[in-house]
Amino acid sequence: MTTTREEPLLRLSGITKSFGPVEALSDVDLDVPSGAVTALAGDNGAGKSSLIKCIAGIYSQDSGDIVWEGERARFDGPADAAALGIQTVYQDLALCDNLDIVQNMFLGRERLRRGQLDDLSMEHAAAETLSELAVTTVRSVRQQVASLSGGQRQSVAIAKAVLWESKLVIMDEPTAALGVAQTRMVLDLVRTLVGRGHAVLLISHNMTDVFQVADRIAVMRQGRMVDVRPIDEIDQRIVVDLMTTGESDREVGESSPQEEGTS
Repeated sequence: MTTTREEPLLRLSGITKSFGPVEALSDVDLDVPSGAVTALAGDNGAGKSSLIKCIAGIYSQDSGDIVWEGERARFDGPADAAALGIQTVYQDLALCDNLDIVQNMFLGRERLRRGQLDDLSMEHAAAETLSELAVTTVRSVRQQVASLSGGQRQSVAIAKAVLWESKLVIMDEPTAALGVAQTRMVLDLVRTLVGRGHAVLLISHNMTDVFQVADRIAVMRQGRMVDVRPIDEIDQRIVVDLMTTGESDREVGESSPQEEGTS
């Protein structure tokens, strides 16, 4: 089933999740459309990680619906989410330093031919995927991951998600601890992904990065979704207001009284 223009790739409705007496998520609604970056903002403990783990199949929500391409979905584990086309690139990247790029990209899904590893096919597919994503800084797909820079490692992790036929790529702090040039490479790669029709759900504390790459920003506070706005209807001051108080009556670009007094 394909999505209509009005119908998002992923729709979360009333998602609630508790851990004992602690309610991590409370009645969360969120639409994630294809071909767009939806940034998920919020302070530590706002519920961002719990939400993406429900989407990725790591947690099962206590109540609420996950609707994927117009149909209700229930995940009993990460494999169920992956089978639908949901891949998550976590901050630790889950790459093996002692393996090369090809081996990492096909880890757990190796191709076989006549009972043996089809190295040529995997090498060609890995190189083609990196090329399609305009990843040009990698010298060879047979490089060991241990020899790669932070930006290159992030690129390999994202390419792996694409290779595994993802429709939604969830990224958890993809530019954390990266330098300026490496950050630019990763953000360019994110825009390449959405240009190819993928949906991206991005978690980042770096608001500068978020405003460079996001199409929409969803703000969470204390386990609740407090607002979702297109990028041209929000700015960093409004995001901070929403994160800290759950509301904002500020207009985009509006200065605070303190700022006006010092100008």
